[in-house]
Amino acid sequence: MRVRYGAGMTSPLRVTAAVSKVLAAFLEDPAVDRYGLDLMRASGHPSGTLYPILLRLQNAGWVEAYWEDIDPVQAGRPARRYYRLTPDGQASAYAEIAALQAQLSRGLGAAKPATKPATA
Repeated sequence: MRVRYGAGMTSPLRVTAAVSKVLAAFLEDPAVDRYGLDLMRASGHPSGTLYPILLRLQNAGWVEAYWEDIDPVQAGRPARRYYRLTPDGQASAYAEIAALQAQLSRGLGAAKPATKPATA
């Protein structure tokens, strides 16, 4: 869970397990723009967790967002806000997910096997 700074990034980002789930959802198909409900389903996060993460990703320059250009009356639903990884965000997301996987695999390999207590 490193804090990253980079070109165009306005604030540091701490990549937690919750953030990594959102990044993994984006990386399922980085070329596809995602909206909130879609990301909630993919990450398993409720809106109260997801939207603050998306805001942090935007502030860090990893994600950009835009409002869908539709007529809500004609579409029969409100306009959606779409999110997309920036090129820097995509590269950083791949690096952070790989680092997290490496850290987890090292942690699993270092764990001592459980032993049964000695019986008398």
